[in-house]
Amino acid sequence: MRKIAIGLMALLLSTGAYAKSEKVTLEGSKGKLAAVIQTPELKAGEKVPMVMLMHGFMGKKESPLEEQMAASLEAQGIASIRFDFNGHGESEGDFQEMTVPNEIEDAKKVYAYVKALPYVEKIAMSGHSQGGVVTAMTAGELGTEQVAAVVLLAPAAVLRDDAIRGNTMGKVYDPLNPPEYVEMFGGLKLGRDYIQTAFWLPIYETAAKYKGPACIIHGTGDRVVPFTYGERFHQQWPGSVYHRMEGHDHGFSQDLRKVTDLAVRFLVEQLK
Repeated sequence: MRKIAIGLMALLLSTGAYAKSEKVTLEGSKGKLAAVIQTPELKAGEKVPMVMLMHGFMGKKESPLEEQMAASLEAQGIASIRFDFNGHGESEGDFQEMTVPNEIEDAKKVYAYVKALPYVEKIAMSGHSQGGVVTAMTAGELGTEQVAAVVLLAPAAVLRDDAIRGNTMGKVYDPLNPPEYVEMFGGLKLGRDYIQTAFWLPIYETAAKYKGPACIIHGTGDRVVPFTYGERFHQQWPGSVYHRMEGHDHGFSQDLRKVTDLAVRFLVEQLK
């Protein structure tokens, strides 16, 4: 068995082809960001598309959705980077200081990092929940020429309305005079800056600047973000693809594989 492994390694080295999953750290808006880059088998000098995978509010890069998408993309010859936003997972920063605007800055720094990699030819973005809002707004700010395709999975544009109502995931506060922080699940503290920036966040207005290929997937059983928020993205992006998943919840637990397959199929069509 050891001889076979050595022989396979020698073959890969001789052809310059390899596939790998690599942990990296890079500068974010609030310190270092922890990330995983997954690449398909590459030959020397070969270039491939790259997809940025962005998790949601209180999420992390090891979520089943991000991991399934990364594996499926690799199988289709597409690289990916999944990372923890500031204040999440293994990244630096305090969750209490996290806001959507500084997550957009995180995304832009990740974009600049992968754009500089010698094997990357074009970059697409995919985001779930709050990561979908960050994806849409980042694409709008960077522009159509810079972002090859966008996938939004249950995009949480409701977060602005939540801030205006003073109710974020069931935690109630005075939106006109928010406290220093609101204690969320697991002891995490949602800071005043998050609420105040979300109150005025131009989500759809910024996203509308992006004119490229887009796919939106949302479940009618989503009780965190009603599916109408996903439909609005579809309506403002002419030509976008929209999958309304009947009965699916916010995390697509009814059939996550079907949802990731739809997302990856769209990305393959746009990038390959």
